[in-house]
Amino acid sequence: MPELKELHKRFLKEQRYSTRLSRDTLRGYEQSFFLLCQVMAGISMKDVTPATLTEFFRRLETRTRMVGRGIKKVGVRKSTIATYRSKLNRFFKWLENHKHIKTNPLTLMDYPDVQYEDRKYLTRQEIEKVFGALAMSAMFFDNFLQKRNIAIFSTFLYTGLRKGELLNLKVMDVDLQRRELTVRAETSKSRLRRIIPISLELSKILREYFIERYQRKLATPFLFVSSNYDGGLTANGLKHLVETIRKSSRVNFHLHQLRHTFAVNLLNNGSDIAKLKQLLGHRDIRMTATYLRCLPTTAMRGDVETLTLDNLV
Repeated sequence: MPELKELHKRFLKEQRYSTRLSRDTLRGYEQSFFLLCQVMAGISMKDVTPATLTEFFRRLETRTRMVGRGIKKVGVRKSTIATYRSKLNRFFKWLENHKHIKTNPLTLMDYPDVQYEDRKYLTRQEIEKVFGALAMSAMFFDNFLQKRNIAIFSTFLYTGLRKGELLNLKVMDVDLQRRELTVRAETSKSRLRRIIPISLELSKILREYFIERYQRKLATPFLFVSSNYDGGLTANGLKHLVETIRKSSRVNFHLHQLRHTFAVNLLNNGSDIAKLKQLLGHRDIRMTATYLRCLPTTAMRGDVETLTLDNLV
């Protein structure tokens, strides 16, 4: 019988080439399985049982981990446990379908009761601090890098792109004449091609970046280049940029909050959920609907004002 790790490699290969899942999704599967093997050292096929997985989740709840420089934290949130479980569940379901195990052990276990958490988004004041830091950071007195950094954060804020989608953008994906940005299917988490309108403000910012970019005659096809100008911006390069701006702006944020900020502000300004679903690239409108909880009740005032005795059903 094949070893568990070998089967997981086959699973990832099938998901990549047959199911054609995104790199970020595959990375999540890989990281969750690596954690299982790390916490439950020596786990094998015979250990794929409810008892083993219960012990895995128990150890996650009690282990101490480092979350920053000298900062220790014990346990994980219920939502994190639910995420690990969801990613492992796909692998165990695959094992069951391919007759490597009789039953997916997670189907025999209760699911953690995860309380809903509102999606966190940035306030106007926080956004102003972030863009102030982008303009003033001593690390980026290079005019080109300043314009690149402002263009990166503006693209996140005004299009709602995911990190992987932005890093994979190519020059050919941006049409400033039509004011459109194309997310190619192969770079999208949902594997759906979508076209996102570019606002006048973002168009101006991108145009300034393009002028600087063309003057340097950069060969890379990727839209956002590395700080060394030798290729596309990498995930590590973007992470370093975010850490720098987080520190200088004193705003504790992560990139996905810019996506949340885009979504909440569109809804708050009258956009409907069906349009937002298309812009965000969601397959299921229920995912998009979670943003409705973030809307302040004042956003519904206009709708409430329309109610009279004459139009009640």
